[in-house]
Amino acid sequence: MVICVAENINIMSKTLGPAMKERNAGPIQDMALALTKNGADYLDLNIGPARKGGDELMDWLVKTVQEVIDLPLSLDTTNPVAMEAGLKANIKGKSLINSVSLQPERLEKGLPMIIRYNADAIGLLWGKDGMPRDADERAAMAVDFIYQANEAGISTSNIWIDPIATPICVDINQVLAGLEFMSMLGEIAPEAKSIVGLSNVSNGAPDNLRPYLNRAYLMMLMKYDIYSAIVDGFDKELLAIAGGKRPEHVKLVHDIMDGNEPDPASLGQTELEYYKTTRVLMGKVLYSHSWLST
Repeated sequence: MVICVAENINIMSKTLGPAMKERNAGPIQDMALALTKNGADYLDLNIGPARKGGDELMDWLVKTVQEVIDLPLSLDTTNPVAMEAGLKANIKGKSLINSVSLQPERLEKGLPMIIRYNADAIGLLWGKDGMPRDADERAAMAVDFIYQANEAGISTSNIWIDPIATPICVDINQVLAGLEFMSMLGEIAPEAKSIVGLSNVSNGAPDNLRPYLNRAYLMMLMKYDIYSAIVDGFDKELLAIAGGKRPEHVKLVHDIMDGNEPDPASLGQTELEYYKTTRVLMGKVLYSHSWLST
């Protein structure tokens, strides 16, 4: 089972962005109810940088959502004042802070909030020099983040490590480095949780093809006991995979990762799609927008 954090309540949405700015609760509450019905475990409330009036917006958004649902919330903003407003407004369960990075100013403001509001936090492996270049740099950043959190009095179990997924159409080596790091995390920090933004890996792919990459990538991460994923809460097939309802497809993907590839001619249509997509995500086939049709 993978904990699913629905990413859909986002200020960048063409529908919800204006609703947030106009303080129109209806579309947001409808979305929250739909995501809950679909089986989301958390709702991510993303207001972006929200430099002007972010605290008031996050306070309103949290209260608006909690009028209709009881799911735990992931609070998503780079504005620390807005983040604290959301933490104060959340009266239903523990908040997930999305996110605290290794950038000194983010750590300085983020770690005390974890303690003050008894929150969990996504530890984003992004340092003062930017994102890590490979699995080893991710491992070093994870150790550094957890050490600093522990020194501040935060339990490792309250940290959800995010290795940063990157678009496959940009750099397959970063996709592979993220997977390699995930295979290491259990030994590096067995008490830490893990989380990956699935939609990042398919960013730049045609909209109709993105779900294939997201689903296959999730199944690949499941080989390394991924704890949580930030997902499209309307991809019901992905939610079914996360909920353990597609074991035969997960086994197929893991067999391919282990080098036990089936004869493509023996596969049904869905299995063939996962076969092709997994090979692309492993770097065995060069990514192109036509990978499923070749």
